[in-house]
Amino acid sequence: MKVLVIGGNGFIGTHLVDRLIELKYDVRVLDRCAERLRQPLSQVEYQIGDYQDAKLSLALEGVDCVFHLVSTTVPGTSNQDIPFDIHSNLIGSITLFQKMCEHGIKRIIFLSSGGTVYGEPHQPLVSEEHPLEPICSYGVVKVAIENYLRMFERLYGFQAVIIRPSNPYGPRQLANTGQGVIATFIDKVKKQSPIEVWGDGSVKRDFIYVTDLVNLIINAAESNKSITLNAASGYAISINEIIQKLELVTNQNADVNYSGGRSFDVKEIALDISKANSELGWKPQVDIETGLRRMFNSIQ
Repeated sequence: MKVLVIGGNGFIGTHLVDRLIELKYDVRVLDRCAERLRQPLSQVEYQIGDYQDAKLSLALEGVDCVFHLVSTTVPGTSNQDIPFDIHSNLIGSITLFQKMCEHGIKRIIFLSSGGTVYGEPHQPLVSEEHPLEPICSYGVVKVAIENYLRMFERLYGFQAVIIRPSNPYGPRQLANTGQGVIATFIDKVKKQSPIEVWGDGSVKRDFIYVTDLVNLIINAAESNKSITLNAASGYAISINEIIQKLELVTNQNADVNYSGGRSFDVKEIALDISKANSELGWKPQVDIETGLRRMFNSIQ
């Protein structure tokens, strides 16, 4: 099977590409830039360009399935230029769906956001049926893309998998990109620089190791189901606890500076992953301490 991974040179994309190659898929990558941390892989066909320009039609030629991983914004930046967020992500995604129709491609796996689409949680564990009440443009646009995907299912026969990951982390995640608090913290500890924390560190998030996320993405893609799934560990851990575990893993004391909280930050959220388990037999394999150790060792 030939697959197109849009955003395949990014953090999650490179891990997905690695696994697809292991499984003997014919892999093509469309990305705006080359990989930063390693040389191009001989088994992969790379096309460098934006998924909204003329490169897209060429990239879709002969493809059976599309993995849509790309986003031009992150939660912390999306509200700064909402028209840009809408144009580059929502309009770009709709353009992709229309081009897929032209090429007769029906199967797509879209990486949404479990951290932003739900907004303030109504219950301790947030299932896929929780109301979608995002409080930042990033989440609003992700919900809109999901809705358009379901529309394309009804009208044009798409088979769509929507994955809502919590907070992925792991090797190859770059610090200071605006997304990936663990990568930023590890970088600060390694450089013996102060860690900047929004609020008092009590905010709790659900983190998922990147290979666990990739395994779910591929399991869902191979299931031939049209399905929406949370991807997470299933429990929340505070920012302060993350810092404590990093100190343990790195055997270094962290210098932490606390500042004012952000209005779009949800205080606590953990995702219910029982649906992924019941539908696909999936569950995460890497606990947070093991994941932190692996990530720190890879950077070292």
